[in-house]
Amino acid sequence: MKALGIAGFSGSGKTTLTVKLIPALTARGLSVSTIKHAHHAFDVDTPGKDSYEHRHAGAREVLVGSAQRWALMHEHRGDAEPGLDDLLAKLDPVDLVLVEGWKHGAHPKIEVHRPSVGKPLIAREDPHVMAVISDEAIDGLTVPLLPLDDVPTVSAFIAEWLRR
Repeated sequence: MKALGIAGFSGSGKTTLTVKLIPALTARGLSVSTIKHAHHAFDVDTPGKDSYEHRHAGAREVLVGSAQRWALMHEHRGDAEPGLDDLLAKLDPVDLVLVEGWKHGAHPKIEVHRPSVGKPLIAREDPHVMAVISDEAIDGLTVPLLPLDDVPTVSAFIAEWLRR
């Protein structure tokens, strides 16, 4: 199972691009899953729901299932945050996992960079960045520069990378 990071600083457009890439890649016949890294506490459960009460009572894992979907919530309960490889191992096999976040991880990634955000270009320091997607020209790149709003070109680039 191949994982490809969609990396960049906050405000660069990672989520917008990821949401557009998923249907473009699935239209090419690829099965796609995603992993999103959050730098802050988050909760996918709602106070008052049974699953929330189970978790807050101390359950290590709570699995909620229905005819439409299932979700597994796992509480670390003091354990270290799992790494990307640990989380990838929890997914069912697919053709591609798009990983939003983990911008400094040692996995292949495409950087979404907007010079207007005022953050440094990750590709200048990270050998795992295989392309940069931007809304402006960037001088001195050693990797391909792809246009930010051209999802067909970006999805074709990713499909070609998968074929290699």
